[in-house]
Amino acid sequence: MTNNQVAALLGISALLAAGQTLFKVAALKLKGAGEASADMLALALIPSFWLALVLYGLGTLLWIYILQTVPLSRAYPFMALAFVMVPLLAVAFFAERLNLTYIIGALLIVAGVVVTARA
Repeated sequence: MTNNQVAALLGISALLAAGQTLFKVAALKLKGAGEASADMLALALIPSFWLALVLYGLGTLLWIYILQTVPLSRAYPFMALAFVMVPLLAVAFFAERLNLTYIIGALLIVAGVVVTARA
């Protein structure tokens, strides 16, 4: 894989992670909106929800672009990096805590992506 392909794959993971973070922002705002029946209407009025969808859309377009030149079996392991990025963003933006077990697992995921990228 070229450096540009790796950068695009990292960018896709980052877009997905940012989208998940924005979905959490929307969920927190929705939680304060009231009744469950009004949830869908209230969700449509939350800007972070729409921004998350845009980021997911951009990530999808970039994914399709990168799959034109990178085999799926080589590209897909990079999606696992979102499992590392999202909790780190949760710590930064929502004051969530991570334990040692998570840190070990995240390091194993990163190591796995590095190994598969070099295969």
